[in-house]
Amino acid sequence: MNRKEVQKMVKEAERSYAAEFEEVNSFIFRHPELGLEEYVSSKYLADFLEKKGFSVEYPYAGFDTAFRAEYGTKGPLFAFLAEYDALPGYGKEKKNGHACGHNWIASTAVGAAVVLAKLADRAGCRVGLIGTPAEETYGTKVEMVRRGVFDDVDAAFQAHLSHATSTCSVALAMDARIFEYRGKASHSAGAPWSGINALDGVQLLYAGINALRQHVKPDVRIHGIVTEGGQAANIVPDKASCLFYIRSETRSYLDTVIPRVENVAKGAALMTGARLKIKNPELPMDNLINLPVLQELADAYFKDNGMTPTVTPEMAAQAAGSTDVGNVSHACPTAYVEVGLDGKGVFYAHEESALKLVDGPEARKKMHQTICAMAGMAMDLAVRPEQIETAKKQLQDRK
Repeated sequence: MNRKEVQKMVKEAERSYAAEFEEVNSFIFRHPELGLEEYVSSKYLADFLEKKGFSVEYPYAGFDTAFRAEYGTKGPLFAFLAEYDALPGYGKEKKNGHACGHNWIASTAVGAAVVLAKLADRAGCRVGLIGTPAEETYGTKVEMVRRGVFDDVDAAFQAHLSHATSTCSVALAMDARIFEYRGKASHSAGAPWSGINALDGVQLLYAGINALRQHVKPDVRIHGIVTEGGQAANIVPDKASCLFYIRSETRSYLDTVIPRVENVAKGAALMTGARLKIKNPELPMDNLINLPVLQELADAYFKDNGMTPTVTPEMAAQAAGSTDVGNVSHACPTAYVEVGLDGKGVFYAHEESALKLVDGPEARKKMHQTICAMAGMAMDLAVRPEQIETAKKQLQDRK
């Protein structure tokens, strides 16, 4: 079965469900829920897939709003990753909203899973959809990887709306740290010599990190905020704290940078006499591992569906963030792609303007195209299974 035959079968199957997939997109958009609170969205998606013949485990992996749906009993397992958490604070009323387009991610993943399931018996594969809550806040995929959710997955797929189309997306490894300094309060004018200034610890930490930046690789990003800096100007601050994100292109290099940042924090404590407590407030995200065999497939199937990638690897590296999909890419071969819109509106994640686009006609058009592309990629892997082994070997080499 060649690529044209695969694509023809996929497009025919997708057309038969097109209206239903658009309703999935709109339903999730109309019910924006914050991370770990996506009770309506997750149940809707789980019920939808159960009606399409999938066996569904819900809740799943220790999370109330996670689920796993599967179809088929034989062959390699291809899993599509759905996200459905919204963001807070949009409009005058500061409401929740899908300004990151997770409604679109959910409908695209569901659509690709349903289309591939219709063809699974012919292709000789199994189909999975894993509902992953709280990407924005908690990063449940990190815990799911730790709990073995992806151990039996032969390839995972996810697409995300973006300002441009890319099959070479970059996601940086990232750790978060809270540095909390404890000092001793005293009157800032009457007896400053009796105090220990915790805020000095934070300021010296900032200065030390600024000096460290010259001596780490250019891909490293270290950025933070002061979360507490004292209560009054005439009191020596006895407590001060800051939050930093530290990122790098690879987990291995990031793991060498983190101790250096922590040593700067310890040095600041020594210089001031303040006590230091270091906390890990968020789960660690790994860098995204791109595999040539999957990128070649993505390039081919995205072009076949009218979505020619315009982003080069160099461009992708300049605008990189972090995602828990990176952790999945360390556990199994993963194709993560970004899809730009063709209309007048440009999608910028988390901006209020995105709310007008993610359930609009251009987003729905791209949803259909992306469903066909991702389902086609998976079916291509199923009918040419030697590509799966190549992907697994490439993953081991890059890890």
